[in-house]
Amino acid sequence: MAALKADRNTPMRDGELFGFKVKAAAKIHAGSIVVSDAGYAKPGAKAEGLVYLGRAEEFVDNTGGADGDVSVMVRRGRAFKWANAGGNNAAAQADVGKPAYIFDDQTVTDVDTGASKMGGAIILAVDSNGVWVG
Repeated sequence: MAALKADRNTPMRDGELFGFKVKAAAKIHAGSIVVSDAGYAKPGAKAEGLVYLGRAEEFVDNTGGADGDVSVMVRRGRAFKWANAGGNNAAAQADVGKPAYIFDDQTVTDVDTGASKMGGAIILAVDSNGVWVG
């Protein structure tokens, strides 16, 4: 590829609401944490190597399908309030500004216990019924 020598009509899509192909055998619930596993969307889980994508905007069931048979709309670039992991894994006020980690498809923690890091997302606030992550 050579550098431009004239104007270019560069295609654009909204990066806030984006469709991702869903992994085989995955069922994603609306409002859940969505991660990328080898380029395919699936529910958030406590596993290394998964990449945080955002919040599912719809329910998608690909349990009988192959990789990419269906897509899910995912909202990105916003702060979301997730459930707080309990016990020793619970995020606290002192964790504001620190990295957030995925515990499951609706829960976050401040502790890297083999959990998936939320790709640069940080804990913004902690209250009695959840953790704001952005």
